[in-house]
Amino acid sequence: MKQIALFLFIFICSFKSISAKAQPIDDAADYMTAISNAHDEMDKKYMAYMSTAAHSGRARKIEKMRTQVLEAITNTKYKTIEIPLYKGDNTLRKSSMDYIELCYKVFNEDYGKIVNMEEIAEQSYSEMEAYILLQEKTNEKVHEASENLHKASEAFAAKYKVNLVEGEKDELSEKMSIASKLNHYRNQVYLIFFKCNWQDGEITKAINANKVNEIEQGRGSLIRYANEGLATLENLRSFDGDLSLYAACKESIQYYKSNAVNEIPKITDYFLKKENFDKLKKSFDSKSDSKRTKEDVDAFNKSVKEMNEGVGLYNETNNRINKSRSAMLDNWNRASKYFGDTHMPKYKA
Repeated sequence: MKQIALFLFIFICSFKSISAKAQPIDDAADYMTAISNAHDEMDKKYMAYMSTAAHSGRARKIEKMRTQVLEAITNTKYKTIEIPLYKGDNTLRKSSMDYIELCYKVFNEDYGKIVNMEEIAEQSYSEMEAYILLQEKTNEKVHEASENLHKASEAFAAKYKVNLVEGEKDELSEKMSIASKLNHYRNQVYLIFFKCNWQDGEITKAINANKVNEIEQGRGSLIRYANEGLATLENLRSFDGDLSLYAACKESIQYYKSNAVNEIPKITDYFLKKENFDKLKKSFDSKSDSKRTKEDVDAFNKSVKEMNEGVGLYNETNNRINKSRSAMLDNWNRASKYFGDTHMPKYKA
């Protein structure tokens, strides 16, 4: 069974933990703190959604949480609007509002599309790739907006001579950063797995439909995808020293390649033998008993014996493929869950 995990890519570059010392205007530091504090609820809801979606695997299951995030963004907007201009200067507040409005648009529109695309993403590799690309593009939008906000904060501090002493990231910011990097890595690995998994499924459909040409075309594609995937995988390697997902994906891709090279030809060989047998049987049945020669009967009986042996080999091969595929998928799913549970920060707003 194919399985999909939803991997969200929101990178929220919230204000770093800072100690602000006004030189000489203390109010400027207080103003920056007020702008930053207005984002607390929104950022916490973001992280809670992000964490839950990653662990649940389906965005549609947690639509209620997306609504809660939108509400938090709206609350943040109102809190920011209530903050007055600083000595007539609206630059920092405007940058904050631009960021908030972008976040609302992303969560209201882009993630609405992501939820809808989730239902069809497994239908083809191109659909899955588009689904993940939308998440990547969405992440880039939020990242760019948050970077603009951070730059505006630095410019404001410089303009009003506020000395920003950057400390270590706070817990929320750190979790957001980890989640973003984790999702990006895991998604790259998943695309490699999915491409071979999907092609293997197409071959299975062709086998069930007894379409030899499609089986062979799919087999060639699977071998090519496996080789490409193994090469790409070597460039990804570990995440924070953890090779578990890499190893599980590599094992899966090697299985698909081995299956295409060693097992599928036995399936196509059976179909070709069956095709020849059907032709021979049709010819044999078209002759009356009186017109059948000893050679005809011997050839037919030999063909029947070979066909029976072929059926046995076909069933044996199919059973072996299904059993090994099931074991491989179980291992992949366990490794993927372990990887996410180990590295994805758990957070509740």
